[in-house]
Amino acid sequence: MNETRREIVTDTIKFALIALLIVIPVRWFIAQPFVVRGASMVPTFENNEYLIVDQLTYHFEDPKRGDVIIMRYPKDPKTFFIKRIIGLPNEKIETTNKKIIIHGANTEPFTIDQSFIDLSRMRDEHATYTLGSDEYFVMGDNRNESSDSRSWGNLPRADIIGRPVVRLFPLDRIHLFPGAVLLQQ
Repeated sequence: MNETRREIVTDTIKFALIALLIVIPVRWFIAQPFVVRGASMVPTFENNEYLIVDQLTYHFEDPKRGDVIIMRYPKDPKTFFIKRIIGLPNEKIETTNKKIIIHGANTEPFTIDQSFIDLSRMRDEHATYTLGSDEYFVMGDNRNESSDSRSWGNLPRADIIGRPVVRLFPLDRIHLFPGAVLLQQ
């Protein structure tokens, strides 16, 4: 009986070590949980929604316009935000009369489609932002409640953590690739 108990303890320890060897690298390098805090992405993401973030994809491909990302706040890297990519590297972003106009290096200017947000609640803004070669312009979907590139500047590429791949909570809002939209002209 004593030998059986010892085997059980040994097997349990082995199982726990193997589980840790699998879970820790996944958590640190591939995916991690994220809880939405605040109203900056309403109605796309509500406060306290639980997301799983893909940290791997952006090591192999560049973020795209319209992607929802989890990022480090440039003024406090310990703080994480959820925002949507509006402008890509080397572009000029113009906000005017509730419109966002993209000026690319080799393309005609175009106005992005914002039909997925409530523009009636958006303030008129008139500003121009120029992005560097590794900078992105990000905004919250709830424009009036969002601290984003309009207030703290362009987002360095290095501050992008990943993208949400699944919304797990609340249960009635479970969704794969939540918030995905295409922001074209």
